[in-house]
Amino acid sequence: MLSDWIDRYISMDALNVTWSDAAEVIILSFIIYQIMMWVKSTRAWSLLKGFATVLALLVVAYFFHMNTILWIAKNFFSLGVMAIIVVFQPEMRRALEQLGENNILTSIVPFDSSKKQGETISDRTVTELVKACFEMGKARTGALIVIEQAVSLQEYERTGIAIDSVVSSQLILNIFEKNTPLHDGAVIMAGNRLRSATCYLPLSDNMTLSKALGTRHRAAVGVSEVSDSLTIVVSEETGSVSVAKGGRLLRNLNQEQLKTQLQALQPKAEEGRKIKLWKGRGKNENKDLS
Repeated sequence: MLSDWIDRYISMDALNVTWSDAAEVIILSFIIYQIMMWVKSTRAWSLLKGFATVLALLVVAYFFHMNTILWIAKNFFSLGVMAIIVVFQPEMRRALEQLGENNILTSIVPFDSSKKQGETISDRTVTELVKACFEMGKARTGALIVIEQAVSLQEYERTGIAIDSVVSSQLILNIFEKNTPLHDGAVIMAGNRLRSATCYLPLSDNMTLSKALGTRHRAAVGVSEVSDSLTIVVSEETGSVSVAKGGRLLRNLNQEQLKTQLQALQPKAEEGRKIKLWKGRGKNENKDLS
């Protein structure tokens, strides 16, 4: 009987599948997968488990004819969509931002092919940043340096004081020196120039971050959650150097590891590493921690 049902299903329905149906299945599968990954990676996962618990209670109420509970649930259902939008607003905004950062459309149609050209950091800038960060670490001087990538950080630049200067270790050390006018807040840079200082950054509400981390580290993770920037953090308490990128915090980096993270922002360096790897000479290179 099962084989007859399968034969009937294949003969009647499978032949009616069109390219449009196949494309629709692929698109829906992609959307559902992305939603599941988004839910799993945010606090929405805990909220979803709470929603599942409430749903299970409603099923129990239905089977045992608990009419009062069902009446309350029915009247609150009309507000459910609005409540979901309000509760999940930060996560939904981040999900849409991540969808835009994936550049699915721009890989097909180059809407912004000229954007950010020439704004990669040079080897000199990498050297100056590494030197400044570890000198500040030795002196227990806290620092927060945000390196802008494709996503604009102008809304955060406006909260600070414009600088627009070439990056140098001496300038960075002077900015973050304690009790100076510009030491409080973050420095935002793009390419080889410091753009703004004393900038305010959004704090991350990621509950998995260590409680030992202070506001400076949470701000670094926070700005990495809303942009594709790379942020260097120097701890005032321990002098350790960390990097925040893509919502992740890589802690206690040494000079070579920090240099590797910064060199990953250089497209030419990436192409060079690929050529070396193709020639079989890349096995001794430092691995990217990201």
